[in-house]
Amino acid sequence: MAEEKHKDEAADLHQRDINNPRDRDALKRAADDFLKSRKAEAKAEAAEDEAETEADPVAELQAENSELKDQLLRLAADMENLRKRTARDVQDAKAYAVTNFARDMLAVSDNLARALEAIPAEALEAGDTGLKALAEGVEMTERAMLSTLERHGVKKIEPEGQKFDPNFHQAMFEIPNADVPNNTVLQVVQAGYVIGDRVLRPALVGVSRGGPKQAAADAPAEPGPVNPQAEKDA
Repeated sequence: MAEEKHKDEAADLHQRDINNPRDRDALKRAADDFLKSRKAEAKAEAAEDEAETEADPVAELQAENSELKDQLLRLAADMENLRKRTARDVQDAKAYAVTNFARDMLAVSDNLARALEAIPAEALEAGDTGLKALAEGVEMTERAMLSTLERHGVKKIEPEGQKFDPNFHQAMFEIPNADVPNNTVLQVVQAGYVIGDRVLRPALVGVSRGGPKQAAADAPAEPGPVNPQAEKDA
């Protein structure tokens, strides 16, 4: 419709005489109207193109909301991991705070045990009251010390008769014995201790050799090389 109107106006303008003042004014008005019309059309087309290319604000807000939600979830997960790690560190600090002190006290306990072993059994059987009182005092002191350590999470390892476990035992020598399964702990040279789920000190043991082998599924690792000096001391 607009094109037909423009065609009619163009045909009419061709009949105008530019030398005629009246026709000249008509031509000028027609040119101005044509320019205004083209500007309006161009502006409308630009607005339409801009509307088509402009991003949907709702979609933008939804995308931003989704991104913020993901960030919040990641932050919450990080905070939860930090909380668990902190709680675990605090728990470990409480459980293992006395580790070094307990290890030093084990040396004192060993000396008390050696003192008891050094007392001649004949002297005790002979009824030496002074020596007997001394032995009882040393024994009570050792028991009290071990009881105190146990209240702080330190427990004694009792490996005799068990399968050798390199995580808790240290093999010092081998004992030929065909009657028990291979790598069975037959003798404890020095008691071992654990604190919580950690080894405070491995038990020094003698293991059997020459007996039937442990079942493949249950067999522990082979004991390490025998310590010649420890075997000599034993």
